[in-house]
Amino acid sequence: MIALVGATGRSGAALARVLAAEGIAFIPVVRNAAAWAALGLPGEARVADLRDPAALHRALAGAECVVSTAHARHAPALLAAAEPGASFVLMGSTRRYSQWPDAHGDGVRAGEAAFLASGRRGVMLHPTMIYGAEGEDNVRRLAALIARLPFAPLPGGGRALVQPIHQGDVTRSLLAALKRDWAEATTIVIAGPAPMAYRDFLAAVARAAGLRVPPILPIPALPLRLLAPLTRFIPGLPRIGADEIRRLTEDKAFDIGPMRRLLGVEPIPLGQGLALTFPQGHTSA
Repeated sequence: MIALVGATGRSGAALARVLAAEGIAFIPVVRNAAAWAALGLPGEARVADLRDPAALHRALAGAECVVSTAHARHAPALLAAAEPGASFVLMGSTRRYSQWPDAHGDGVRAGEAAFLASGRRGVMLHPTMIYGAEGEDNVRRLAALIARLPFAPLPGGGRALVQPIHQGDVTRSLLAALKRDWAEATTIVIAGPAPMAYRDFLAAVARAAGLRVPPILPIPALPLRLLAPLTRFIPGLPRIGADEIRRLTEDKAFDIGPMRRLLGVEPIPLGQGLALTFPQGHTSA
């Protein structure tokens, strides 16, 4: 029996749709039963707050495999609440490799450490930036910025590397991990096929959204970090966090050999993924 924790989130709902389409039975574990019912998918949800050990224990009762798309900081709670012999497929994040510690990355590192020390079987997948999910705000928010700015102010001129992964590849990776018999706890980075400079990523998003590719204005990261909070006061401009600016200064390039070898997943090229994200070749920004 499979328990899917976070079944109403973006990655969780995407996986739930695929499981339902393949006829794979699962129990959705959610905080809000109405949100699950609104998806129109089969399966009676079990309601549990991940911060409530007793409720979580009841929700995971009988599950032979626990799949969680919730934040990795909840891994210790899931490990404690699951059946003794249950295996795990957990979602982490490549934020755990960032040189800039923050609450998100710290939570992933803590969850990973607990999982690897647990003696359980399974895998924690660390995706890079995910795009293409229903309701995601990564490339769509970037497109909204491009539509409103005469140029693109980027720290270091946008030369730092990124390797975004399409939601479809995340879902295929989760499904492959679920079907694999893991001998021990391990971790795998899942990412797009190849890293690219952020400025090239920005240009690809602009073209896919039917927008002009803006000129790049290299600006030191510190002034941009100081100005980032002001975006909340500009009507129609997506909010940008100071930490987001700081993370634009570091390379996010990863070896996906284990993803290909252990999961059998070959990620789609960025251009193909963006065509799926902006099917009409324009943005409503």
